Amino acid sequence: MSTNYEVGSVHTGKVTGIQPYGAFVALDDQTQGLVHISEVTHGFVKDVNEHLKTGDEVQVKVLTVDEKSGKISLSIRATQEAPAEEKREAKKPQRRQATVKTETEAPQGFNTLKDKLEEWIEQSKKEEIKK
Repeated sequence: MSTNYEVGSVHTGKVTGIQPYGAFVALDDQTQGLVHISEVTHGFVKDVNEHLKTGDEVQVKVLTVDEKSGKISLSIRATQEAPAEEKREAKKPQRRQATVKTETEAPQGFNTLKDKLEEWIEQSKKEEIKK
């Protein structure tokens, strides 16, 4: 690296290549870094090509610098102001009415275990009488 790039510094760079996982940006003649797909812009990015193309000049912020490997992580998103969230009308939470099932109500659908148990006990008693 010909120039020492500090974490947090902002630079103008040129997109030199695009991959599915991000874009490579040249900071000078000998130094380039990677803008990961998650750092291209605010919000979800499905395809980097929808936001950048080779040759674009972009403002990037240095996120990390690995001196040993010479890798620099960059962010375009960090140089942009976050979009204001749309203010939604404050909705009052709807309260659910609890439904209480009483014993007098007939069960719907399959017989309940309670009903089946009573039926099985009656069958068992009849079997015992037969023996």
